Amino acid sequence: MIRVRLAEENCPGNIQRILGSYLENRSVSLRYLGEEVKRNTTKGCVQGSIGGPILWDLLLDPLLKGLTERGDYVQAFADDVVLLFDGDSGSSIERRANAALSHVQEWGVRNKLKFAAHKTKAVTFTRKLKYDTPRLNMGGVSIEMASEVKILGVTIDSSLTFNSHIRNVCAKAINFHQQLSRAAKVTWGLNPEIVRIMYTAVLEPIILYAASVWASSATKLGVRKQLNTVQRGFAQKMCKAYKTVSLNSAMVLAGLLPLDLRIREVASLYEAKRGVEQPMLGDREMETRVAYANTTHPASQIELQYSCLIDQEQVDAQRLQAVRILTDGSLIEGQVGAALSFWDNEVETKSRKIKLASYCTVYQAEILAIREATASAWTRPERSFGIYSDSRSALQALCNWGSVNPLAVASRENIRRCVSQGKKISLYWVKAHVDVRENERADELAKAAALSLKVKPLYDKCPVSFVKRQFRMGTVDEWNRRYCQESTASVTKLFFPEVTRAFKIVRQVGLTGLHTQLFTGHGGFSEYLNRFGCKENPSCICDEEQIEDVPHIIFWCPAYSRERFECESKLSMEAASGLKEKQGLLRQSSHSYLITYCFCHLTFIKNIILFTINISILIVLEQ
Repeated sequence: MIRVRLAEENCPGNIQRILGSYLENRSVSLRYLGEEVKRNTTKGCVQGSIGGPILWDLLLDPLLKGLTERGDYVQAFADDVVLLFDGDSGSSIERRANAALSHVQEWGVRNKLKFAAHKTKAVTFTRKLKYDTPRLNMGGVSIEMASEVKILGVTIDSSLTFNSHIRNVCAKAINFHQQLSRAAKVTWGLNPEIVRIMYTAVLEPIILYAASVWASSATKLGVRKQLNTVQRGFAQKMCKAYKTVSLNSAMVLAGLLPLDLRIREVASLYEAKRGVEQPMLGDREMETRVAYANTTHPASQIELQYSCLIDQEQVDAQRLQAVRILTDGSLIEGQVGAALSFWDNEVETKSRKIKLASYCTVYQAEILAIREATASAWTRPERSFGIYSDSRSALQALCNWGSVNPLAVASRENIRRCVSQGKKISLYWVKAHVDVRENERADELAKAAALSLKVKPLYDKCPVSFVKRQFRMGTVDEWNRRYCQESTASVTKLFFPEVTRAFKIVRQVGLTGLHTQLFTGHGGFSEYLNRFGCKENPSCICDEEQIEDVPHIIFWCPAYSRERFECESKLSMEAASGLKEKQGLLRQSSHSYLITYCFCHLTFIKNIILFTINISILIVLEQ
């Protein structure tokens, strides 16, 4: 059948003969207990081979086209085929589905393919409380009606709640967490950064798989609780916190975002990449990749290479073209520009400045300048051109025919047209900032374009990095709102009142388990130990009527007055100047001071916790 299909698709004779040779004289061998048995095989695509999927697609394609022509909705991935029918009643769906299944069965008989009817499942999606269940069959075998079906790793239930899928992925993630717990144990044998890598590389992909399908279900309270259960254990291990630490505290100190918000973020990014409008982007249009079918055919591709020039002498040695075009891009003071500088030997004959939207990247500016340079080469009458750029990444994208960046694709098409006209295009990478006269001129023009050019941007497509940043800002704002409204993490809020500020500080500081005890209040404090029955009373050694907790030790306890005085002298600030005694909270202006004070020098109860960090951290935290 594969040979027949090749002939039907008018495949060239040489390719038909190659594939025919590939399919001949095939055999299957089995070795067992020193014996080997061989059997010749004449059916099926070779599984595990590189060409197997292509041959299978070639064979299955007529079935998919036939179903589409009948008006049936069909999707296929590898050897899994999905049919979807809709109707006002179960009987209408039954009639259409059985007709389609009969067509599939007959096609399989004609093409000597057998479909596994006993493995086929059907699910009814409806909000009706009472309906007639369709009775389906294929080749005389009844199709099982199930309450859920798994397609490409996603479990879809009849009510489209995705509860089963979420329960399955959470169970898988919890199993992974339990294995990690056995490896770490109480000695914290795994470094927190290793745990973070495991979380990022293993756990998040498990949870976020196909998030765009079921993201709407992540807003439900029950789903959020399941996700929080998974995330809490990892967050506690990252910051080496006690198991009693709340989820909010652990996530802030670990620098994590709630999983339900991450799911929504990933789903929004997926939709934005496929052209779905996102309110957060406004009227901006995202830069999307060119479809592979719209790129240059492999038979028409030409070899593209660039040469590297590292100084003025090497640049001067390449003055062989009729026109040399120097390109550059610049991002300065939040503005983006690009420029082209045209040279004839040692003289600049022409220059051009290009404005880009402020949210564009330098990479976009560099490759846009190359696109404009190739377009200019196509329209000019000269026969040889040299295009120079100090962006190696842009040149690599240009020379890589597998890159589907729209600007790179347009640049390659311009070069191909130039070559078809008999023109010669030479590409060069010039090392930046080594006093190459022509390159410095292009850099000057690009900066001027960014700062002083007052025209409508020539290019305003949002890069993926900008879109990700916008979605992340929205995620952090929502997480900050939750964090501030919820009642947990009261001690952590003394140090980090806002998530937005915490994200900028925590990763720079490099927290240890001792810091986590301080920032959560879950550690060697009498108030905490008494709460869990590990100490008779919560009083401090300085006064039986005073509860020993984090604010008391930092601001009032006389046992640490010397350390407090030394730190106040270094900071020229009184420790309790910003404290609201009645509420036990800090004023907004004192938050950075409290963090700084704790990081400078502080001795805890009976030397259980002792840490000293250089006063220079004050500069980092203030920034």
